[in-house]
Amino acid sequence: MTTKPRFRWFRALLILVLVAALGLFVTGWWLLAGGRAQLDGHQRVIGPQHAVTITRDALGTATITGQSREDVAYALGYVHAQERFFPMDLMRRVAAGELSELVGPAALDIDIHHRSHRLRAVAQAAYAAFTPEQKHLLDLYRDGVNAGLSNLREKPWEYLLLKAKPQPWRSEDTMLVIAAMYLDLNDDGRDEREQHVAQMRAVLPEPLVKFLISPDPTWEAPLKDGTSPSPVVPAADVFDLRKLGAPGNTVTLAETQIPSVDRFYPGSNSFAVAGNISRSGSAILANDMHLGLRVPDIWFRARLRYPDATAPKGQRDVLGVSLPGTPALVVGSNGQIAWGFTNSYGDWMDWVRVQRDPHDPNRYKVPEGWATIASHDEIIGIKGSAPHTLHVEDTRWGPILANDTDGTPLALAWIGDQPRAYNLALMQLEHISSVSAALDLGPSLGMPPQNFLVADSAGHIGWTIAGNSIPLRSGFDPQRPADWSQPNTGWIGWAAASQYPRIENPADGRLWTANNRTVGSDELALLGEGGHDVGARAQQIRDDLRARADFGPGNLLDIQLDDHALFLARWQQLLQTTLANTQDPSLGQLRQLTAAWRNQAASDSVDYRLVHAFRDEVHKLVLAPFTSRIQQRFADFQWPGPGNQEAAIWMLIQQQPPQLLDPGYHDWHALLVQAARNVADTLGKQPGGLAARTWGEVNHAGIRHPLSRSLPDFIGRWLDMPDDELPGDNNMPRVARPAAGASERLDVSPGHEDEGILEMPGGQSDNPLSPFYGAGHEDWVHGRPTPLMPGPDKYTLVLEPSP
Repeated sequence: MTTKPRFRWFRALLILVLVAALGLFVTGWWLLAGGRAQLDGHQRVIGPQHAVTITRDALGTATITGQSREDVAYALGYVHAQERFFPMDLMRRVAAGELSELVGPAALDIDIHHRSHRLRAVAQAAYAAFTPEQKHLLDLYRDGVNAGLSNLREKPWEYLLLKAKPQPWRSEDTMLVIAAMYLDLNDDGRDEREQHVAQMRAVLPEPLVKFLISPDPTWEAPLKDGTSPSPVVPAADVFDLRKLGAPGNTVTLAETQIPSVDRFYPGSNSFAVAGNISRSGSAILANDMHLGLRVPDIWFRARLRYPDATAPKGQRDVLGVSLPGTPALVVGSNGQIAWGFTNSYGDWMDWVRVQRDPHDPNRYKVPEGWATIASHDEIIGIKGSAPHTLHVEDTRWGPILANDTDGTPLALAWIGDQPRAYNLALMQLEHISSVSAALDLGPSLGMPPQNFLVADSAGHIGWTIAGNSIPLRSGFDPQRPADWSQPNTGWIGWAAASQYPRIENPADGRLWTANNRTVGSDELALLGEGGHDVGARAQQIRDDLRARADFGPGNLLDIQLDDHALFLARWQQLLQTTLANTQDPSLGQLRQLTAAWRNQAASDSVDYRLVHAFRDEVHKLVLAPFTSRIQQRFADFQWPGPGNQEAAIWMLIQQQPPQLLDPGYHDWHALLVQAARNVADTLGKQPGGLAARTWGEVNHAGIRHPLSRSLPDFIGRWLDMPDDELPGDNNMPRVARPAAGASERLDVSPGHEDEGILEMPGGQSDNPLSPFYGAGHEDWVHGRPTPLMPGPDKYTLVLEPSP
């Protein structure tokens, strides 16, 4: 029996479709595989003076062995480009305001803001000021990057998707990568915190503003100078909500926009113990840097080995994480010292009131008379659209970016706009042999000012601020926009190294920082208040350190993974007290589910989720009458953070002053009951009711590749890391939020690196066909100690200089 013609045609068509699909799959696979790094063999290159060996273990840790640091810098650039060129490109473009050229109009708003700082010009000026030796090393790194990119069989797969051609790396681009970190760690170069405080002062009396943003002495854990004074509740003659009535119809309480009290802010933990309480006799350092998380991770595992007469046995051996786009190890250990950083949250920017000449708006008032505003037309290229011209007005203090509450133009003075704030001095840490020498170096580092913690093999520990650009201020309040047109007003210079706060070998052998206020008095006045963390995380770390007197690296990892909910314990007790006599069934269930307090932000914890939500609601309801009044005049107002209102709100709940209670409630108990009811109503309506509301339901990994959202879901999920439910939260050592948290966890005792730990999410490579894509991520999720030292070599690539 013969097959009917229509079935023959159908079969032929089906075969054709399958062949075409297979062809597309094979082509896609071939192109994707072509962007993978070369892992084995020999490669002739122009740049290094001698052969450089690059070995990789199962995690993709790159061990680079060369005859000089210059050759190693070239090879590190080569490896960075082969594994990470697209993320490097994103960082330089974000800082320079050049992202729209690659991805189109969706990035224009970001580019407009960042281009206002003209950071490429800043990066060029910084590079121009380098010594010939510094330029040479940076140029070698650049050449290594471009050689690594050109030696890929195909360009990185992201450019195939974007239909774009990767642009060569330039020497100044390394400074732009540092600029991207300035933006990430310094409020995106906006200083919105100071603007929002100014908005508060324009609407509310000064004593009330001071009260609402006071630090919380209950949770502070400074390294010295004690805690802050308790806030003072303003009396009724200062501010009385009962006599003010409704704020008006422009913004109703229902329309008031109050974001979550627990927004994520970039930060970190770092702590150290001295040798007299460590098992090895060497000091031990822990560092976990909290940033936005992505695929691949921001950091790159590396080990650098090269001859160095100052090193033990004449061979320098440095392990840690590098930042692709730069030739330095950011945190790590060199066998003699280990070092790490946390964001200092000092005040690194100020708003300056610009007094324009009423007869000539192109002039503005300065101490010696009038100066001309410098105008720049920045052309922002946009993929698929016409270019956008951005007109930037620049003053001697910085670009004009905003207006004060009375409409006066504001220029932003920011250290990130200063070429002097960029250098490669961080690389000198590879050669430092003691805590004391490392602390001496800290004030010269060209980087965002950070808490700088160091431990050495002799058992010493120390802390200072790293970063060479701490401004000296005169004649104005740095917490307010100010007029700098008067003599001796403004930034009058830069702090000398002798002015930097410093602690070396504290008596109890313990140091800790976690974005909290570290010092007080004159030293705090020097560093300034840029939005310190409330301090609960630092306090918990301090108390964990004091709870034992015998440490190994694993004990410090245990502290990094501490998810005990000490910060919320009093809120759980408040919720129980509030609902003690409730007859409402839904509130009764809320009380029952939170009665047995596990004291842990575990992923399966229902009690933590509900208490967390209750605190959030209480904050919103207490602040609502103030927020609505401020937003009536300033619609973009948000409460300055992180956690700045905790002290005021807790004191209001305890003292219950009637003049500061929203008149919609007859007493403070009614407000607390309403907050509980909001939680019960909102979360109880979701599938499974209150009993199904675990913390992990909202606290999951969310670690994605930057382009995965633009692809079909089945491909995007393949690119992203598993969306695991995670333990941890902001106000405890184990910081974990969706797409944010510990970008690495390092625990190391210098001289005993074989016992060290380095966990890292997201893996080493940005190519999904690489054996290192996501490698080590599961250890990070579950807190399993991943060795700092590379494992056995699995791949060996030799870069040989061309004749």
